[in-house]
Amino acid sequence: MADPSSYRPKPGQIPDSPGVYKFRDEHGRVIYVGKAKSLRQRLASYFQDLAGLHPRTRTMVTTAASVEWTVVSTEVEALQLEYSWIKEFDPRFNVKYRDDKSYPYLAVTLNEEFPRVQVMRGAKKKGVRYFGPYGHAWAIRETVDLMLRVFPVRTCSAGVFKRSAQIGRPCLLGYIGKCSAPCVERISAQEHRELAEEFCDFMAGRTGAYLRRLERRMQEAAEEMEYERAARLRDDIVALKRAMEKSAVVLADATDADLIALAEDELEAAVQIFHVRGGRVRGQRGWVTDKVEAVSTAGLVEHALQQLYGEEKGDAVPKEVLVPALPEHVEPIQQWLSARRGSQVSLRIPQRGDKKDLMATVQRNAQQALALHKTKRASDLTTRSRALEEIAQALGLDSVPLRIECFDISHLQGDDVVASMVVFEDGLARKSEYRRFQIKSFAGQDDVRSMHEVIGRRFKRYLQEKQKSGEWTEEPPAGAAPDAGGPPDTAADLEPDPMAGRPVDEEGRPKRFAYPPQLVVVDGGAPQVAAARRALDELGIDDVAVCGLAKRLEEVWLPEDDDPVVLPRSSEGLYLLQRVRDEAHRFAITYQRTKRAKRLKASPLDAVTGLGDSRRQALLKHFGSLKRLRAATIDEICEVPGVGRKTAETVAAALAAAAPAGPAVNTATGEIIEDDEAPPAALSAERGQDR
Repeated sequence: MADPSSYRPKPGQIPDSPGVYKFRDEHGRVIYVGKAKSLRQRLASYFQDLAGLHPRTRTMVTTAASVEWTVVSTEVEALQLEYSWIKEFDPRFNVKYRDDKSYPYLAVTLNEEFPRVQVMRGAKKKGVRYFGPYGHAWAIRETVDLMLRVFPVRTCSAGVFKRSAQIGRPCLLGYIGKCSAPCVERISAQEHRELAEEFCDFMAGRTGAYLRRLERRMQEAAEEMEYERAARLRDDIVALKRAMEKSAVVLADATDADLIALAEDELEAAVQIFHVRGGRVRGQRGWVTDKVEAVSTAGLVEHALQQLYGEEKGDAVPKEVLVPALPEHVEPIQQWLSARRGSQVSLRIPQRGDKKDLMATVQRNAQQALALHKTKRASDLTTRSRALEEIAQALGLDSVPLRIECFDISHLQGDDVVASMVVFEDGLARKSEYRRFQIKSFAGQDDVRSMHEVIGRRFKRYLQEKQKSGEWTEEPPAGAAPDAGGPPDTAADLEPDPMAGRPVDEEGRPKRFAYPPQLVVVDGGAPQVAAARRALDELGIDDVAVCGLAKRLEEVWLPEDDDPVVLPRSSEGLYLLQRVRDEAHRFAITYQRTKRAKRLKASPLDAVTGLGDSRRQALLKHFGSLKRLRAATIDEICEVPGVGRKTAETVAAALAAAAPAGPAVNTATGEIIEDDEAPPAALSAERGQDR
């Protein structure tokens, strides 16, 4: 690991002008390329105190052994040079989007004497007109099959074309009218080229004028009583409309635009692009990348623009590019895009209307792509094995943690404090082992104390299960006898995941905490880890490892360590820990929201024994509000159908006991709220944020 001060340029050496810089490692390999409006200010930011750098940046500068730069005259030139160097050197610390597959294009080879329509993948060739990309090759073939009736352009290979010319007989498509057969000179080369150009114009979105021309010719043929020709033209129109229907209109103003959306977490980002031409979605593509450098959403957008348009020119760059966030320096990006197109390009965030709605659709596709990528990655056995090995090596464990349990605390401004426990075995979630806790030993917000209570309760139950099974016959440690977490756990406090089956023992009773984990992960940093370790020590458990994953920088904390363990951003072990932590957070949030919803819907009538939903609703419907029901006499309550005197007395007593000490007040306005107006809980509760 190099000391950045050993290769830091001397003061005054770095120019205060736009440019591009390269960090190289000790072997001379380029590991990072960046651009800057001011090289002096940007490079100085890399040589500050290491503790103040982002962990990813800190890893990069300590891996590097030298830095060099190239001065350019404008920011646009810096952008172009940065893209060229990233393509040339493939630096390991630069964000690079990679296609998850090679997308097919519909291509027309206008560089040949007889242009051919075909499916193409890979690098684009000069003189070839491309449309797409498409999600599947069969989608291109369906479109071409419909359009060949109207535009019978050659689709055969060079070998088939040459063979047909030699024998003087066209292929099958020539006989059925889906090829104009230039191979046997049914039409000239110039006429065939004009046909191919019409095909390109139609695919580019100029459809209205051509359809109107066909309809006019059909009407003229019908008026001249050439009904067979009119019928053929009618069928041609139907075929073209069917081809157009395969890409529905999404923007009514016939806009040419690309929409770019991102979905990201701390480790990875997915980008999705919709290509809209003539108001219709003509293609879609997407990438997934590891976030190997400290980069914001705006920075990811800039990298995506470079990747998408770095080798495009002309109409391939649309008039409008819609993005979720603007790059830090918008003007140079717009100038660069405009130069590649040859005319003005607008780069902006959609604010309203159809474009904003379509952007939301692209965003959903990006989220689904990221989720699918994670699912594929998690389901791979080799990847899971490598992740567990990396965790064991990083944490200094004697063996790989085949069972991992993760704990998280959730609350809303100190209310409804709950905790979750999720279980991963062999790198996969085991939902039947999930558990949920209510914090019982204290009220209020204290994540560290809550974590201590939950870990203690979980492992006390484990010791109890060992005692019952006869695996452990000694008396528990002194700290384990009383339950420091409050009253004994009940079934309501330790609820399994309702979406999964509950494992049972030989007598049919649900197992709860019979199996110990090899690793306990807590959501948090050093304080939460220390609390978890202390709870285990109090119970005399020393064979379970503990670590914490801090959300902001994805650092792994170990007990009694002053500095965190920083795993590489591409580490499968870090990815697994993050997935475990996120699942615990999701499970805790879900439980906390369920408890809050039940509390907000609670009513004094719920506590009345023997009063079911039907009679509760009948009482409220009869009196109109809880306030009027509370003011009613027992005789008046008895007038409600189905309510006897004994039930009426019980209802009146329950309402009297639950009567508020004073009027409800809207804390935002100071207004006194009547019972029939007030919601079941304070208006401000919903404005809080879930933790």
